[in-house]
Amino acid sequence: MGTISKAFILGAGLGTRLRPLTDELPKPLVPVFNRPLITFAFSHLRHDLGVGQFAVNTHHCHEAYDAAFPQHCEGGSALLFRHEPVLLDTAGGIDNLRDWLPRDDSFVVYNGDILTDLPLAPALGQHLATGDDVTLILRSRGDELRVGFDAATGRVVDMRGALRPDWPHRYQFTGIYFVSPAFYRFLKPGKIESVVLPMVEAIRAGGRIGGIVIDEGEWHDLGERDAYLDSLSLASRGFPRYSGQLPERISASARIGEEVEIDAFSTIGAGAVVENGAVIRESVIWPDGVVAAGAILNRTIVRGGRIARGTLSGVDV
Repeated sequence: MGTISKAFILGAGLGTRLRPLTDELPKPLVPVFNRPLITFAFSHLRHDLGVGQFAVNTHHCHEAYDAAFPQHCEGGSALLFRHEPVLLDTAGGIDNLRDWLPRDDSFVVYNGDILTDLPLAPALGQHLATGDDVTLILRSRGDELRVGFDAATGRVVDMRGALRPDWPHRYQFTGIYFVSPAFYRFLKPGKIESVVLPMVEAIRAGGRIGGIVIDEGEWHDLGERDAYLDSLSLASRGFPRYSGQLPERISASARIGEEVEIDAFSTIGAGAVVENGAVIRESVIWPDGVVAAGAILNRTIVRGGRIARGTLSGVDV
């Protein structure tokens, strides 16, 4: 199987569905198991595909990326942050990176708000073998079964009902796809638009938009609060499969008081303080968050520099 060297991680969204957690952070930097969410994408792509260079488009709270990765590297991989003063959407974001993206080789695009360890190598193998312009990774289950896919031909025949709304076989788009330089011809320089639109145009024009269904592994869109909290259970299911270490639940630098109860589904960040007698269930304490003495938290999120007091359930502090 061939290889690819570059990946584009989508990091410029506004994170409106996750507010107020994203008031001061872009969604891909929200802590998951005491790591910025986006670092799971880096690890996944390095492990499964050997990717060594990453570009991330930025917009909302763009300076937070420089703070999180001051050397513009992570895990030995080089990071390029391409700021978008005006949001360009997904197709516009790809077009805006043409100077960095390979001219002759394929690359991978990966949504910055997903948490997954699905196997990527089969999709790359198919993409390179077929010569498709784009290969989408699909799931047979999900909340948004909006991609019409013909398993017999390996071709995507409809997206969002734009071409064949009556097509009966619908799949969840994972937000991960492989792109050949041949797809550049469908991008309109300087245009702000979703990548779905040029993909639909490519299908109409006889271009090769392929797909592969991969139901193995975990796949979660963390764009909403409940999904974010539900991801806490993944560690008990051996996530991520590509790591030999369990995710970190309680940071070594957190200060935990006496007679504190912390269940197996909660995480405590670096520099966080949990004072005496606190009870924490299915909750996330971000780095430098504080839980006051005697507080009882259930499905509560405490952001950095904030203090949670009393009995709280389903609250963002």
